Amino acid sequence: MKAAVITGASSGLGKEYVLEINRKEHDIDEIWAIARRQDRLKELKERSRIPVRCFPLDLTDPQNLQVIKQELERLHPVVSILINAAGFGKIGDYTSVGIEESRRMIDLNCKAAVDLTYLCLPYMKRGSRIMQICSTAAFQPFQHLNIYAASKAFLYRFSRALRVELFPRGIKVTAVCPYWIRDTEFIPVASTTEGEKKSIRHFPLASKTSSVVRISYFTSRLGFPVSTPGIMCSVHWIAGKILPSDLLMAIWAILRRV
Repeated sequence: MKAAVITGASSGLGKEYVLEINRKEHDIDEIWAIARRQDRLKELKERSRIPVRCFPLDLTDPQNLQVIKQELERLHPVVSILINAAGFGKIGDYTSVGIEESRRMIDLNCKAAVDLTYLCLPYMKRGSRIMQICSTAAFQPFQHLNIYAASKAFLYRFSRALRVELFPRGIKVTAVCPYWIRDTEFIPVASTTEGEKKSIRHFPLASKTSSVVRISYFTSRLGFPVSTPGIMCSVHWIAGKILPSDLLMAIWAILRRV
């Protein structure tokens, strides 16, 4: 059995990747959809041409990863595609975000992604693909988006190095780094930090979920190490390589107030 494993599958990018796999793949036997909200997973299952195995799990709880581990051991599928799309962010400085939300971001954006990747790797074969959903926030430090950006920088570096480690096995790894996306839950959730609703006033030139998924999925199939699905993502990627971090943070200090 060939399986595609997708986290954060109940909404946003994760949900759209499930639908994209339905449109583009014809040799996937089952999709393993992992997310917290069981009702949304059931709705997704009804929309999917490919059979969906639902895992209503909160990946910030390490014990829940044992459920995935046990199913992998029981069914022994070939994991053809792994997409770590689960993640969240909070806008605000260290006083408003706080330690609990910061830990949750690190647990989900970093720890859960690494844990699930390592769980799936023994079941991947030559030609399998991994997509780690990072962010353009990985390209520089971001005040008032500090922990989120740092967690995505971790995932970005992890993905780039893992890709080289997996060369001998013929497994592709792509770090997907989108810009703001206007039609997901990220902006509303990130903007609800108490006392920090206006830390970022506008989200100009935000992308759409459908275009991010379509472009990144295509570049993943081509084996790109980094996918910047949009003009703003590509500009930010280049800027992050040639401009000093202090200058980028100064620019950000101006842009977030515009």
